[in-house]
Parts: sequence; C-alpha cells; structure tokens
Amino acid sequence: MFDEQGSSTEPQASAGAIDPQQRQWALFAHLSALSALFTGGIGAVIGPLVIWLVKKDTMPFVDDQAKEALNFNITVAIAVIALSVIGTILLIVLVGFVFFFLAFAVGIYWLVMTIIAAMKANEGVAYRYPFTLRLIK
Repeated sequence: MFDEQGSSTEPQASAGAIDPQQRQWALFAHLSALSALFTGGIGAVIGPLVIWLVKKDTMPFVDDQAKEALNFNITVAIAVIALSVIGTILLIVLVGFVFFFLAFAVGIYWLVMTIIAAMKANEGVAYRYPFTLRLIK
C-alpha cells in the first residue's frame, strides 16, 4: 500500500496525466502549511483548509492532496500540543525537558515531510504522509 517513505505504492497516473495547474495547486496546498511559521501555528491548518475548500470540487488531485496536507497538519498539531502539555506538567517534576525536545523533533519532522510532500505533488504523485490520522475523508 505505502512504501517506507510514505509514498503510495498503488499504481499512479504518470505525472503528465495530471494537469500542471492541479499539480501547482497541490504544491501550494502542502506549502501553505509553512505559513504556520508566521502565524503562530494556526496557518498550518488554515492554509491547506482554504485551498481544499476552494478547489475540492473542481480539481480531484488538489482535493486529495489538500486533504492529505490538512490531515497531516492536524495530526502534528495534536502531537505538539499533547507533548507540550505533558512536558509542562512533567517540568514541575524536572523531567519535562525531554518532551520539549520531542516537540522540537516533531517540528523538524513536520518541516521535512511538508517539503517532501510538496515536491511529490509538484511531480504529480499522490503523496501520503506516514503516521497521519485520516480525519477528513
């Protein structure tokens, strides 16, 4: 179903079969999550959500990839919030710094996976993030 990098191993249409405009919008759907760097985190969800809501009915590839980006960013937000809350609680016990480092590692993972997904979408490949809750179907 998926290889170790999260890419779908199911047969894909060649990159030439997907309209370049759809590939570009799919790229934007993934990269729009990077607006989180300037919006205190909320842009990671708002960016892909807006693109999905605007393009879901007219561009099937964008619909798929924007939902994927949205699900991934919601999953990462849940993980960072949970690790921060747990870390804050455990900091009182002087052990919480480990959880803050884990939250930092999740942030690095988010950045790398977002860039990989954007590159794949630009190639016309329907990318699937690993370890992602599929909340929006």
